[in-house]
Amino acid sequence: MKRILGLLLALAVVSCSQKEIIPSEPEKPLPTLKSISVEQGSLVLSVNGSAAVAFTVKDPGFVFTQVILTLPDGSQPSAFSVTRVDATDVQGRYNATISDRGVSSEYNEIVHLTIVQENSDTGVQSYVSSNSFIVRSEAKSEPWQKTGLPVVYVDTKGGVNITSKTTYVQANAHIDGTKEYPSLPQASCRIRGRGNTTWTWPKKPYLIAFDEQQSVLGMPRHKRWVLLANFMDRTLMRNLVSMKVATFTSLAWTPRCVPVELVLNGKHKGSYLLIEQVRVDKDRVNISKEEGYLLELDFHYDNEFQWKERNIPFAVKYPDPEDLTPTQKTYIKNYIKEVSNAIYGNDFKDSGKGYARYLDIDSFIDEWIVYEVMCNHELGNPGSVFFHKDRGGKLTAGPCWDFDWGILSFYTSAGETKLVNGKAIWYERLFQDPAFKERVKARFYELLPQLETIPAYMDECEALLTESAKLNFAMWNPADDRSQNGGNIINGDENLTFHEAVQRLKYNYEKHLQVIQDKL
Repeated sequence: MKRILGLLLALAVVSCSQKEIIPSEPEKPLPTLKSISVEQGSLVLSVNGSAAVAFTVKDPGFVFTQVILTLPDGSQPSAFSVTRVDATDVQGRYNATISDRGVSSEYNEIVHLTIVQENSDTGVQSYVSSNSFIVRSEAKSEPWQKTGLPVVYVDTKGGVNITSKTTYVQANAHIDGTKEYPSLPQASCRIRGRGNTTWTWPKKPYLIAFDEQQSVLGMPRHKRWVLLANFMDRTLMRNLVSMKVATFTSLAWTPRCVPVELVLNGKHKGSYLLIEQVRVDKDRVNISKEEGYLLELDFHYDNEFQWKERNIPFAVKYPDPEDLTPTQKTYIKNYIKEVSNAIYGNDFKDSGKGYARYLDIDSFIDEWIVYEVMCNHELGNPGSVFFHKDRGGKLTAGPCWDFDWGILSFYTSAGETKLVNGKAIWYERLFQDPAFKERVKARFYELLPQLETIPAYMDECEALLTESAKLNFAMWNPADDRSQNGGNIINGDENLTFHEAVQRLKYNYEKHLQVIQDKL
């Protein structure tokens, strides 16, 4: 019966002008279609070729006369059309065959699958459209597939642009995981811009918030994910390598990440890093949702609830601003004041009265090592530095985040000859305790065998990213970052080739690793 239904549907589609209605059983009322969803995010057609797209309807017993394609403005595409519809073995699920009409060699269109219903009594037609997807010609096929990286497709509703860091745009997203990762079927989401300085550059970073939790590229399920643009990074690997270094430590959680290509509204936007956003969650910053706190230290001072303690900017990232009570605000401000007083007090070395009473020392040591090894001076600004405190626990350092500005660059620090973070925030005081300095030294040498594997990891990253870099830097010039640095490039490798920049990164890493051994 399903195959017969499929044949009738195909005839109905091909002979649209006849408006043949598939007969329903007369004793049953005509079901009403409420929704239709397309499972794929894109389709590529060869000249005079065809491909199928699967779609599902909410009310599988409905009757329709036509299945057509519509553009965002409601018109129909001229270069391709639906030529056949077949029912599958799954009730309510169909395959629509879309065929190239041979009238155009190049197209790349955002379309909707639209079902036409007709009232058998009145002859009045109604239309129900699916979520959007992309149909492109083979001539417009995806060069980024050659890079081997997973491809993230995001299509905003109506193809609207993303122009705000605060206002979300409704969208659909799906991910081709290639052979290395599981793919993600199309899912509803919202997307907005993100970042401070990075949002001002031509290549934009984004935040994706799925309607439901999703496992992305094998990473634990969550709603919120970040697409880092790495605009200023000629190596495309500063964040990637930094997160690798952080995984060597005892820090409770380091954001997992995967390099990807981004296709936004059918247009390739370049190489991105898909990374877990810093959020309180059992698989991320795992603290109590009732009495835990996630803090950010950031000189931009652009959070809703923030204050300065001894000129260090603190902000509460969790609880969310709308959930943060006056009592909680008072508590966490007073707690940070107690910590600061203990660190700078006369008894700061005392295990019962000093900093050891308040700080999870192992985490503060490991965070310092990650920042120092990567020559990240943001620990001293500070910028995008995170601490967290669980119920009844000590203040804990981490997670690490935002390693792109000046990382392993002797342009922005004296890392070629000196420690970069010896005087950063509280660490200047902590290093005045010989016991703390000795613990840092011992921990560094404990991690050194793993840290010495990073140059080889950089070689692996270069091989992984080479094809992606070719396409990315054909679109974007990282030397444009000079617009935010007094007319000077930031990392110092922006005008090098990709390979030269990676070699420089390796040299600087090995050089500074030796500096740390000489100075600790």
